[in-house]
Amino acid sequence: MSIRPAVPGDLAAVAEIFAHYVADTVITFEQTPPTVAEWRRRFHDLTARELPFLVADRSGELAGYAYAAPWRPKPAYRLTVENSIYLAPSLTGKGMGKALLGALVRYCGRAGLRQMIAVIADTESSGASFALHERLGFAHAGRLTGVGSKHGRSIDTVLMQRRLPAGQEGPL
Repeated sequence: MSIRPAVPGDLAAVAEIFAHYVADTVITFEQTPPTVAEWRRRFHDLTARELPFLVADRSGELAGYAYAAPWRPKPAYRLTVENSIYLAPSLTGKGMGKALLGALVRYCGRAGLRQMIAVIADTESSGASFALHERLGFAHAGRLTGVGSKHGRSIDTVLMQRRLPAGQEGPL
């Protein structure tokens, strides 16, 4: 497996991976899977801001993706990003999440960003996400109770946060 910057040709696979989580889980609060055109818009917005959008490539198959987006639009938050990470459902639990999130953290640190926030839906399956973020230096920063509603459920979110390594060198 290799981690590399996403290219426009990856976005159909990104859309397919994410569609599963929209339709079948409460991990994302999106109600309708974004189209490839919407993913293209998001991709161009992030890359224009010089924020990373990375993919895990497994023998030519897109195994997952991760990106950093602005935490909030106000200028005072400009050095803080929120991460998003999704893996192909059949490929979870194989270390790809750790590789992707680790690369994202390193990239953001080298880019001069200072804080990364994870917003994780607190569900029966979120333990793996909590553990992944903890292994990579994230700490629990708070809970928002009942802020999401999807598939007839009220869902809390847990905020996790980590300081990014300043100017860390090394491969993605």
